[in-house]
Amino acid sequence: MATGVFSSSRAKISERTLRTDKWWLQPLITFSVLILFIIYATFRAFENGNYFAEPLISPFYSPCLSAACATGSSLLGQPFGIIKILGMTLSPALLILIFPLGFRMTCYYYRKAYYRAFWMSPPACAVAEPHSKYTGETRAPLILQNGHRYFFYIGLIFNALLTVDAILAFRNSDKQWGHMSVGTLVLVANATFLWLYSASCHTCRHTIGGRLRNFSKHPVRYKAWTIVSALNHKHQNFAWVSLLGVAFADFYVREVAAHVFTNFYFF
Repeated sequence: MATGVFSSSRAKISERTLRTDKWWLQPLITFSVLILFIIYATFRAFENGNYFAEPLISPFYSPCLSAACATGSSLLGQPFGIIKILGMTLSPALLILIFPLGFRMTCYYYRKAYYRAFWMSPPACAVAEPHSKYTGETRAPLILQNGHRYFFYIGLIFNALLTVDAILAFRNSDKQWGHMSVGTLVLVANATFLWLYSASCHTCRHTIGGRLRNFSKHPVRYKAWTIVSALNHKHQNFAWVSLLGVAFADFYVREVAAHVFTNFYFF
């Protein structure tokens, strides 16, 4: 049976909505920011260069696991050889980006964001969607959204690795400890934003306390659940801040590696 603006039970008016405010502005902004991020991330993944400037490494390329990685950038070694497709060397970023991308694409907040901005399902509250049929996440490809919890667990590994990268950034280009640069602050901020984004995730909240029947018998998990629940209210904010943060961290490392920026040291 037809639904939405095609429903036979809908009031017989020509307008799709009676809202007179600029309801389309928010989905337009969301669409624009996500498109720009996708374009930039795709460019950087295929650029295959300017991602490492000792001791800084771009979050798009960490961990660098290919034999094609820049010298000194492989924290966990190079288990993958030089992979070529159609004669072109595969960028090391393409070996790992699927996991953080999968985490964001299946995130509960981002589902709402891109459902409204890209698929108009619906574009805004009290604005009927143009689709004649809605199946939700019960069929392919959206049924893959149910894998969010697994991407969340894998994402925690990447958060830990990026935290290690931030700690290693307290060295200078000669690998001497006890130094802090602008790049150090950029990587520390990026790691912090990503941990806040992950900790505020609905899956994190459910993992910590969602299956408990009696909180009084689990005081430690209850306390952790209350903290995560407080963060959960800001999940949307952390989603955007971490998205912009990871893009800026990559951009900063790129410019330093390309000798456009100087990575100034405080001490």
